[in-house]
Amino acid sequence: MTTTLLRTAGELHARARAGRRAVVMTMGALHEGHATLIRTARGLAGPDGEVVVTVFVNPLQFGAGEDLDRYPRTLDADIELAGQSGADVVFAPSVDEVYPGGEPEVRITAGPMGERLEGSSRPGHFDGMLTVVAKLLHLTRPDLALYGQKDAQQLALIRRMVRDLNFGVEIVGVPTVREEDGLALSSRNRYLSAAERRTALALSGALFAGQDRHAAQEALRARAREVPATRARAEALSAIGESRAAADTHAVATAVPGGPAAVRAAARQVLDEAARLDPPLALDYLALVDPSDFTEVGDDFTGDAVLAVAARVGATRLIDNIPLTFGSFGAAS
Repeated sequence: MTTTLLRTAGELHARARAGRRAVVMTMGALHEGHATLIRTARGLAGPDGEVVVTVFVNPLQFGAGEDLDRYPRTLDADIELAGQSGADVVFAPSVDEVYPGGEPEVRITAGPMGERLEGSSRPGHFDGMLTVVAKLLHLTRPDLALYGQKDAQQLALIRRMVRDLNFGVEIVGVPTVREEDGLALSSRNRYLSAAERRTALALSGALFAGQDRHAAQEALRARAREVPATRARAEALSAIGESRAAADTHAVATAVPGGPAAVRAAARQVLDEAARLDPPLALDYLALVDPSDFTEVGDDFTGDAVLAVAARVGATRLIDNIPLTFGSFGAAS
């Protein structure tokens, strides 16, 4: 389809609107993860609606020593991918269009949630992110806006901002897209050498190890609930050990009910091993958090959680996460 490039909010506001407008916000260097967001937006907007993809490298999100200058700018390729994925408009404003008169004196503050995990590692990052998201929501005036779940803390903060500040927009989270080897798609993956990429696979490997441990614990507890507390119970639990889900039966059976400690331990083992690789993985954080406020969950936690990791390989910093549900006696979501 034909995709129109617009540079100013005035041009965007002048467009006739019929159905719903769906916005996908990006910093460019689009890849299949962005394409999935755009295709999802196309489906939600419908044939009569409009899909707008923003391309803006936000200087407020980059701290001292981060990669603002080397962040890839590939607008022509971005327009092509956006059009192939179903976008009607690529809105690529200048810094002056978004921040007339220079950096804003008044900004959105992320609050306590914005000081944890990514916020602790990158002070001020989430204030800058929320400020530009708020401005782009005003500039594009969408009915719904879509964001990837790979940036789980970002998504949670945007949802909180929209709720707390009464933005009239629906926020939609879209599941993480991964490459065949499990690495979460990111514009920063292009910075990795072949050796660095092999090390970087430890991020998703750690998450999958935690997920497998979680599934094993939930399966064992579900089975245990069905078997009376007799000798037959022990025999039944031993039989479960034949399945892949109970590969580490002893550790699972002795874990604190709910299993967050065992999930963390399984993930950390993979990361510890990656720290000894060449090149090594330098862990920033591994956290199992409540998605409502991104605080660490306790060992007796039940409900939805996010297992999140951030690490640096060479000069490239990567993040990843997966959702888990504790106490459901089922597999992770």
